[in-house]
Amino acid sequence: MQLFPPGKVYDFMRHSRLFGSLSILAMVASVVAFFYPGPKFGTDFVGGTEIEVAFQKPVSPEQVRSAIESADFSRPEVIRVEDPSNPHRWLIRVQEVSIIDEAQQEAVERRLCLNQESAECPPERRATEVKFSPGGEKLLVRFEETPDLDWIRERMGGIEGIRLRPGDNNPNLQNARENRVEVQLMSRGDQLMDALRAGLGAEAVPASPLRSEWIGPKAGAQLRDSAIKSIGLTLVFMMAYIALRFDLRYTPGAVIGLAHDALITLGVLVFLQKELNLTTVASVLFIIGYSINDTVVVFDRMRENMGLSRGTSFRRLVNVSLSETMSRTVLTSCTTMFSLVCFFIWGTGMLKDFAFTLIVGLALGTYSSIFVAMPITEIIDRRLFKRGKPTRSGVGKRSTAAA
Repeated sequence: MQLFPPGKVYDFMRHSRLFGSLSILAMVASVVAFFYPGPKFGTDFVGGTEIEVAFQKPVSPEQVRSAIESADFSRPEVIRVEDPSNPHRWLIRVQEVSIIDEAQQEAVERRLCLNQESAECPPERRATEVKFSPGGEKLLVRFEETPDLDWIRERMGGIEGIRLRPGDNNPNLQNARENRVEVQLMSRGDQLMDALRAGLGAEAVPASPLRSEWIGPKAGAQLRDSAIKSIGLTLVFMMAYIALRFDLRYTPGAVIGLAHDALITLGVLVFLQKELNLTTVASVLFIIGYSINDTVVVFDRMRENMGLSRGTSFRRLVNVSLSETMSRTVLTSCTTMFSLVCFFIWGTGMLKDFAFTLIVGLALGTYSSIFVAMPITEIIDRRLFKRGKPTRSGVGKRSTAAA
């Protein structure tokens, strides 16, 4: 038994006002959600340091937060990561990053005798070049003569706010011919792990985190602005494609449908306090592409039916085209949804959130192709393009009588 038997025409436009009202309410609610409770941006967009730790025994978020705050980290976020294989997995995020400021850079250069000639800085201890890594996690120092690694370790130990990473091979003579030395510093991730060991005990904290990431606040702001621009540019190019590929009257419905999907998807994520990051932007762009593909299939069938059903009203043309493509839409959406549900059930961490976003967007994309894009296109055709009979080419030129 087929869900949508061929030859039968369903009146999808009959409840267009009801679904239009629901869509407007959902979009308004999504906008309100951006003010209350407000978006929860990830480290990608606001900057900071983030580590993921699989503790070796049960710990509470209050214990983790207290251990981090005791090490002078401001406003730590402690988030539980759902993982059936490891129930003690936590995501820890702080606002501090491992960037060395100008005062610390000047102190390092003085302590390593950069281009200094004095009794305290003989040639064998005189640095000719000091390079700082962007993340503030290492130094590359070049000396005039063969460097004294013990002297470097001693000199670096007296700088406020800078600590060397423990290890017998730090500092490390990286290139003996060029007298180049690599000095590894304690990053914010290392400092977080030390704070956890001091507060929770070495038996509860593993030797290293599962992952450690950081991003500066300026770079995070740039990524956030670029993400917004990418979504906006996608909508503009989609609008141009529909206008050139079909007809100008199809463009508003398609673009409003895409904006509807993106806005409500983000609204759902904000309302549920899901993290917004670069993965979210990628999923929203995927949703836009999937939704426009579904809409284009219906538009293409409408153009074919224009030449076969001359004199038919545009409303019936929409219903006929939707009825003919509905089986394809349902089968494609259900197949894709089945795969995403599997990822959502058995996935963990970022993969689980990515699958959830796509599930919401997929459902909205299928809904908007039927109950948002098509009704708007029918309204625009009825009010702005008062055609007579549809033309064979499907471009929708007005007849002489209608003009």
